[in-house]
Amino acid sequence: MARYIFITGGVVSSLGKGLASAALGALLQARGYTVRLRKLDPYLNVDPGTMSPFEHGEVFVTDDGAETDLDLGHYERFTGVAARKTDSVSSGRIYSNVLEKERRGDYLGKTIQVIPHVTNEIKDFLAIGDTEVDFMLCEIGGTVGDIEGLPFFEAIRQFSHDKPRGQCIFMHLTLLPYLAASGELKTKPTQHSVKELQSIGIAPDILVCRSEHPIPEKEREKIALFCNVRKEHVVAAYDLKSIYEAPLAYHREGLDQAVLDAFSISPAPRPDLTVWEDVVDRITNVDGEVNIAIVGKYVQLEDAYKSIKEALTHGGMANRVKVNVQWVDAEIFDTEDPAPYLEGFHAILVPGGFGERGTEGKIRAAEFARTRKIPYLGICLGMQMAVIEAARNLAGVSTAGSEEFDHEAGKKRFEPVVYHLKEWVQGNYTVKRSTGDDKGGTMRLGAYDAVLKTGSRAAEAYGTTAIEERHRHRYEVDIKYRDALEGKGLIFSGMSPDGRLPEIVEIADHPWYIGVQFHPELKSKPFAPHPLFRDFVRAAKDNSRLV
Repeated sequence: MARYIFITGGVVSSLGKGLASAALGALLQARGYTVRLRKLDPYLNVDPGTMSPFEHGEVFVTDDGAETDLDLGHYERFTGVAARKTDSVSSGRIYSNVLEKERRGDYLGKTIQVIPHVTNEIKDFLAIGDTEVDFMLCEIGGTVGDIEGLPFFEAIRQFSHDKPRGQCIFMHLTLLPYLAASGELKTKPTQHSVKELQSIGIAPDILVCRSEHPIPEKEREKIALFCNVRKEHVVAAYDLKSIYEAPLAYHREGLDQAVLDAFSISPAPRPDLTVWEDVVDRITNVDGEVNIAIVGKYVQLEDAYKSIKEALTHGGMANRVKVNVQWVDAEIFDTEDPAPYLEGFHAILVPGGFGERGTEGKIRAAEFARTRKIPYLGICLGMQMAVIEAARNLAGVSTAGSEEFDHEAGKKRFEPVVYHLKEWVQGNYTVKRSTGDDKGGTMRLGAYDAVLKTGSRAAEAYGTTAIEERHRHRYEVDIKYRDALEGKGLIFSGMSPDGRLPEIVEIADHPWYIGVQFHPELKSKPFAPHPLFRDFVRAAKDNSRLV
């Protein structure tokens, strides 16, 4: 039976609960334990799938087709444990489940209330798979005191009470602000946050205090006294140059030891941190830099492309180079020449997205990379824009475009090189969709197989011709244009097993030009960089020596 660690936050949001959870998971793995991490989000959306990237950042997709919070990306990148649908739940999903049960009559006509029905639903979610691992780490989104988070806090309080003594602990993240005028750290916000947590029946076992300055022994003792935790369980969390320093930094501060002490695990297994020492070495000891432009439509919020940025970092680590990323708004190129903005970059990446805004700019960025022989990686929409560019400028389909951009019925502006995907094979059955379906969860989601062309650059990168990658899209390149495009040099080097859906395109007569319909960034890790990002950064490194 798993031991449970509940991670909560207070004072302010964005303290790094997800990163702390992921780093702790990695440290427990380093001591030989198995872990699984989960996220409980208080918002009323069923999942983040229909939320704007400006609102919530990227949507992370699991192998089994769940659209989840970006923190699950942190969990996977640090532990290598593939997330599942059962690792992410929101208030919206919980309430939806409760109401569906009420409509079916599962509650036998009882009055439905937050306690016990909603809290029981949360507890049932927490208990899924608790015999599979040694530790279950559960992060509660938001901050203590948020009204929408109260059912989750009550549920974990009850869950801890239901379990045998010593089976659950609580870890609380707070902020220690520094007042420059007085030159001191202030502990009062942390005290108030813990008091708020205690008022709902939860006493933290470990405090992780985010601070820009070292925590003096006097302040550490004060926090321990007023918050009723052991002094050695007051753990400092300092700002780091790289998030991948977090496991080693938290280990130095004693976080993993504090957790094992809280569970009365003694003697504690010694950690093997060689993997993370190598990761940090690859970040800090580099032999060059590359400059890569990300031409996207959500560049005002970097979290919208969180996994892509991290995957580029992993590619840099594999090649011992520092990757300097610059965000370029694709809309600029709708009206302006991309050359002044993109000259000097060693590689160009065009990521995914939805809707027509900025797509002409992405097409022009793809053309610039193709004609100037600059390494190019197009992901999802970025692949579709590369195909449209090739259709227009190489294959003579001057009005090539996507059905996604033809909004007015009866007014066809584009030849649909990219069409709305209405049917595809998933496992042993066929999935069917229409343009009138609900938006949430109706895309081609999750892991699908692909077959690569022998001798292609993609097959060379993967080292195999059979791969599995994660998808999130409603539109697909039309296979009927394959012959015309391949006749002009754009090779369809990856296809679905049934040969109907293009998965990868590439240009052989180019230093490195690949577009993929899936999202390779979602499976990249610092200790196992994705092969496409590894080779893409390598191509950028080679190009940097030529510029």
